[in-house]
Amino acid sequence: MKEAVLRLLPEIGEIGDDILRNRVVACWEEAIAFRGWTEELLKTMPFTLLAENVKITFIDHVRAVCRMCIACDRVLTDIHGTNKTKINRDYLIAGALLADVGKLCEFEIVGGKPVKSNFGKHIRHPFSGVALAFKHDLPSEVLHIIATHSKEGAGETRLPESIIFHHADFIDFELVK
Repeated sequence: MKEAVLRLLPEIGEIGDDILRNRVVACWEEAIAFRGWTEELLKTMPFTLLAENVKITFIDHVRAVCRMCIACDRVLTDIHGTNKTKINRDYLIAGALLADVGKLCEFEIVGGKPVKSNFGKHIRHPFSGVALAFKHDLPSEVLHIIATHSKEGAGETRLPESIIFHHADFIDFELVK
């Protein structure tokens, strides 16, 4: 399954820390195994069930938002330098790649279509994503990005990496909603 995860999400290769990279992959592997997702289903699954006729797939959304985060970090570093922004690029990328991994628990396929699972009716993806990431011993900063990226994080003081991710995520979401 590791090869499939790396094919689906080549941005994982942007994580410099080997241990962190492997933990991100392991988290995805477990989430995929939870419902027996296939590579083909993941490539066709819409990224949200909150809007009609969504043409952007789950994987494309994860990749696009991750790449927007990488681009933001590069621009901020180029203009302000690393001492002023204090962004941990590896945490930013890991958080961007894992923020929606809980959707693989929240959704299920019924009759060939993704629907909110019974589990998902009780536990939204930020919570299941944090649980998966915690189980795989990801740093608390990465868990913070997952936890605060959507409405569940409203009112929390976000780390710089979470601020970047939150805005990049909503750029992609708002443009297709």
